[in-house]
Amino acid sequence: MLSPAERYALARDRREHPDVDAFEAQLAFDLDPFQRQACGVLADGGGVLVAAPTGAGKTIVAEFAVYLAMATTHQKVFYTAPMKALSNQKYNELAEAWGTESVGLLTGDTSVNPRARVVVMTTEVLRNMLYAGSDLLADLAFVVMDEVHYLADRFRGAVWEEVIIHLPAAVRLVSLSATVSNAEEFGEWLQAVRGDTSIVVSEERPVPLEQHVLMRTKLVDLFASTGAAASGTSRVNPALAQMARYGGRVLSSRQMEDVGRYHSKGGNPRRFQMPRSDLTGLLAEQHLLPAIFFIFSRAGCDAAVRQAMRDGIRLTEGWEREQIRAIVDERCRTLLDEDLAVLGYWQWLEGLERGVAAHHAGLLPAFKEVVEELFQRKLVKVVFATETLALGINMPARTVVLEKLEKFNGESRVPITPGEYTQLTGRAGRRGIDVEGHSVICWQEGMDPQAIASLASRRSYPLNSSFRPTYNMAVNLIEQFGRERTRQILESSFAQFQADRAVVDLARKARQQEESLRGYEKAMHDETGASGDVAEYASIRREISDLEKKPAGGEQLSAGKREARQRQIVELRRRLRAHPAHSSPRREELSRWAERWWRLKRQTDEVQQQIATRTGAVARVFDRVTDVLLSEDYLRVGDDDVVRLTGHGRMLSRIYGERDLLLAESLRRGIWQGLDAPSVAALATVFVFEARREEGVVAQHLLPKGPFRPAYEQLTVLWDRLDEMERAHRLPGSTPPSVGLCAPMHRWARGGALDAVLRDADLAAGDFVRWTKQTIDLLDQVHQVATGQVAHTAQQALDSIRRGIVAYSSVGYSSAG
Repeated sequence: MLSPAERYALARDRREHPDVDAFEAQLAFDLDPFQRQACGVLADGGGVLVAAPTGAGKTIVAEFAVYLAMATTHQKVFYTAPMKALSNQKYNELAEAWGTESVGLLTGDTSVNPRARVVVMTTEVLRNMLYAGSDLLADLAFVVMDEVHYLADRFRGAVWEEVIIHLPAAVRLVSLSATVSNAEEFGEWLQAVRGDTSIVVSEERPVPLEQHVLMRTKLVDLFASTGAAASGTSRVNPALAQMARYGGRVLSSRQMEDVGRYHSKGGNPRRFQMPRSDLTGLLAEQHLLPAIFFIFSRAGCDAAVRQAMRDGIRLTEGWEREQIRAIVDERCRTLLDEDLAVLGYWQWLEGLERGVAAHHAGLLPAFKEVVEELFQRKLVKVVFATETLALGINMPARTVVLEKLEKFNGESRVPITPGEYTQLTGRAGRRGIDVEGHSVICWQEGMDPQAIASLASRRSYPLNSSFRPTYNMAVNLIEQFGRERTRQILESSFAQFQADRAVVDLARKARQQEESLRGYEKAMHDETGASGDVAEYASIRREISDLEKKPAGGEQLSAGKREARQRQIVELRRRLRAHPAHSSPRREELSRWAERWWRLKRQTDEVQQQIATRTGAVARVFDRVTDVLLSEDYLRVGDDDVVRLTGHGRMLSRIYGERDLLLAESLRRGIWQGLDAPSVAALATVFVFEARREEGVVAQHLLPKGPFRPAYEQLTVLWDRLDEMERAHRLPGSTPPSVGLCAPMHRWARGGALDAVLRDADLAAGDFVRWTKQTIDLLDQVHQVATGQVAHTAQQALDSIRRGIVAYSSVGYSSAG
């Protein structure tokens, strides 16, 4: 029931924003207050940053931007997403709402109706369009940046900042973010670089989350009261704390005394973990399905499905199995019969018919999409997934199960962060279906209930920039704005904004310390003047102490050095005794103040050094990148002292990727000349492929034969030279080229069978498809920037690997229903 004040505010909002009212009338539900507020900002002509929990309905604000644009005769909307899977999903949703003739899709390897009024694309595609000055930017009114917190990603995050900085001023930005603790800071930066931008933050989950711990065979509430995490109290359920202490049991007073004696003798109560199949049965009994089990390992997800099938789990009825078979037949009809066994199709289908499936990046994209659709249709009841599923895919569940609270980060096992926990549990609770969502943490030996409660009650995390200038970025900006203007633009990045914010805090700290230093100077001052410079006296004492404590560098001193050291100490002692402060009755007191002054002075100098290194940090990196480009003749200083692009620089401006300079140099030096199409495809993988594990040295005889080997040898020499040059310019350099995919891609380009190629690559089908599509993206760039035979062969190579499971197109289905 609304209060009179709330009813008045709602009525006033309806008068001021009739467009929002008309949009809401088309929906099957009423807008939440934060949605109405954000839509009102757009209706008033501003841009908006919306930070809200997963599943809160942020995309409604983006849909309102589409509604406003489509109400005109010409305005366009670009909807950007961090992943192709998200782009495909959003394309289907918008095409269903506005018709396929009004909606397009651009994801690098897919181009559908690019001149539509509404175009969904990956963020990289939009960045490339901005640098190229694409005519598709005409009449652009709105850009939606979904999952904008992705700009913290250390590999791809810089692209988000590039887009935000370079979008035309007239384009309004709709930024959608998960709940972050520094939304105001990010919003202030958007205001600085984009103009009129409002910040709308909602902390409220649309579906409340009930959090449990699976202790032995019981689901025990994590918190002492419902909603404790949301209120920030995070008081652990006393029953859980007792069970954690006594092996999963709630004991009587007498039993607790017995267990206490048992512990004192070195005993340990028997721990018990519920088998996954039994937990699935427990969730089914308590009406907590569908569920997503997050397992931070692809192999673990696949093994979980196999285990469920061995345990005889069957969660579907006959009519559901019929629907599952019909959907799978329809979605997978383009797959070749000879590939089905290689892809594990029949085992996968059997799991689906039982209501269980895996979902991870190694899965074939076609299979992943089927799993997503079946889960949305409530036909698949349990999905075993890696954390990639938490990144915006529309797969809400009633329950989320976390089997562990740590994961492997590529180097070691680390605890998941509060932000990751928020993302994962954000899948729990289906708006309009569930009264509440549920999370289940499986108890492990050594867990601490209070630590779990602390993790679960921190719902937000900071958004930190990962922006750094690249070679491609540098030449594109210099061509458009010149070197000095580019430095100013880069200083407007969120990275520099945050660095400057840090500088403000450091400067405040330095000022406080300088005040303390002045206080120390007064304290160590002898009013009689008889003590002279006490700081100097303390410095002599400290120098003597340092010399007596340790020899320089810790080495054994020769007799000559020992004598010189001793003479130095004797001379310092003579100066110490002759100093006026030595005979002062307050000598020790004054010396203590001098020592404190010296320690604080050293700390203050360190703070000042931090300030110096942070101010203009992004522009300094840009200067180093520019110096490399000048030394390699991608840039040249004219007679008028203006830096301009050379022909090589213009080629580099059209090359995007982690190894942009290496690719440009390899083309410039003729390394690609004389290669056949399979060798070109194999060489292209070197620029994109990164092994998931340390691949070691690949034996020379395993590399493709023929022209590939001398070309690769030239490339490694070139990489070594560039890496050395980058480090000489105080840039971080790059990892050595990886050849792990060269031979499999060479074989695939020659028409090799899928099973042989996957065996050679030691990759899952989904990984092979992903790396091949990235190779296709790179070959397309080579085709665009190269000339003559190299360009022609690059196109041949591209055509030769875009076949079979790689050629499967995923955008032709709707996930509705």
